[in-house]
Amino acid sequence: MASGYKDSFLKVFSLNSNPKLAGDIADHIGTTLGKCTVKSFSDGEIQIKIEESVRGYDVYVVQSTSSPVNQHMMELLIMIDALKRASARSINIVMPYYGYARQDRKARGREPITSKLVADLLETAGADRVITLDLHAPQIQGFFDVPIDHLQGVPILANYFEEKNFEDIIVVSPDHGGVTRARKMADYLKAPIGIIDKRRPRPNVSEVMNIVGNIEGKTAIMVDDIIDTAGTITLAANALVENGAKEVYACCTHPVLSGPAIQRINDSKIKELVVTNSIPLAEDRTSDKVTELSVAPLIGEAITRVHELKSVSILFD
Repeated sequence: MASGYKDSFLKVFSLNSNPKLAGDIADHIGTTLGKCTVKSFSDGEIQIKIEESVRGYDVYVVQSTSSPVNQHMMELLIMIDALKRASARSINIVMPYYGYARQDRKARGREPITSKLVADLLETAGADRVITLDLHAPQIQGFFDVPIDHLQGVPILANYFEEKNFEDIIVVSPDHGGVTRARKMADYLKAPIGIIDKRRPRPNVSEVMNIVGNIEGKTAIMVDDIIDTAGTITLAANALVENGAKEVYACCTHPVLSGPAIQRINDSKIKELVVTNSIPLAEDRTSDKVTELSVAPLIGEAITRVHELKSVSILFD
């Protein structure tokens, strides 16, 4: 950690979405979390009070817009406004999980592009920079007119599997949209890739059609950015085993794990699901099959480099 950090005019604050991760990030940087309180009036209105001076400071606010998404989004917008009015030198949003990222384009008529709306809201509120992790669609970076640092979770996940020293593995993308991500992990693990070719008749319902790639007798590692209801990943895992895979592991950066996700994972052929702590795992979202890795060192290093005016691009790989 750089010397003189206590006098470097940096402060890290946490709101309610992921205080444990925020604390770990602050520890990695070598500072403590700033003091603020987040309360709600009886009708649900949010009140935020910053309990220490931020005048002239570069402030980093850690907040994933995970469930309850709209509550956490409003907390963040109100915090940005409070910091702006308190004369913070810069307001940097650390958003490990970017909510609404799946609504990144118009797939049919009269649909909103909500991820662009979120970018507009953050900028209008007063955000000067965004640090985020594994956007569902990389082009979301173009929705911002302020600097955005898009960190990657694949190296963290790949290092975990590399230490297991598997023999004869194949990295599998659960759909065509994740091929680039699967190829990146395959490059790390020096393994071939496979693709699940599926059709999705309606949201959160998927149907496996074909498996592209030789999986016979191999250990399959499926990689995705988000696992929500786990329908796609568990259906794909079962199909891989039925078609000759020796065993199946799965991993993702953002464990949304809503609805029947945990039950589906427990009932599936997945031997282990590896996730990061970009979204905290609630007690009812845990399982003996789920392993959690920390992104705090990665994000902490990114904050350090931004604050010290060093290149962040080395962290993108």
